[in-house]
Parts: sequence; C-alpha cells; structure tokens
Amino acid sequence: SVQEFMTFTSQLIAERSALGSRASVKEQEYLCHVYVRNDGLAGVVIADNEYPQRVCFTLLDKVLDEFSRQVSKMDWPSGSPATISYSALDGYLSKYQVQTPEI
Repeated sequence: SVQEFMTFTSQLIAERSALGSRASVKEQEYLCHVYVRNDGLAGVVIADNEYPQRVCFTLLDKVLDEFSRQVSKMDWPSGSPATISYSALDGYLSKYQVQTPEI
C-alpha cells in the first residue's frame, strides 16, 4: 500500500542519513526530502517532482522545531503515532499542500 511504501522508505532514508544532513532521494516517481538534525530527530517529506525542494525543507524545519519543543526527547526513540500526540502536523500539511487549479 502507499502508506507502507511511505513508512518503509522514510525509515530507510532517515536511518541512512548522517546527523545534521539534508538530502533529496528519488524513489519511484517521488522525491523524498530528508532532514536529520544534529540531535537525531529526523523528518521526511515525500512529494512529486514538481513540488519545490526549498519548500519541503522549510516545512521540515518548522515541524521538527515545533515537535522538539512539544514532545520530550525521551519519547523520540520509542514513540509512534499511537503514543505521541502532535496535532500541529495536520495544520502544517494543509498549509503546505499545493492546490491544483480547476480546469
């Protein structure tokens, strides 16, 4: 499924990325943008080739900064969507979603 692909690919790319690095990796028809902070917190945005890379990394900066302020660092390694509540993510995804013009 798409969710399994996104989860697996995100984990793999984040694990293979060095601390303090940003990268964009092509996987199938998508670009996966990863940012791993020096403290080990990582985020991945999966987008099509048309979505601007700069915007992806801006989104990752904002989400990871806010997440690190709201969620205890002790919870990061073992956390999951079921155990960590981070409600701001939906707002960011809505704000940064590109709307397709109606034809």
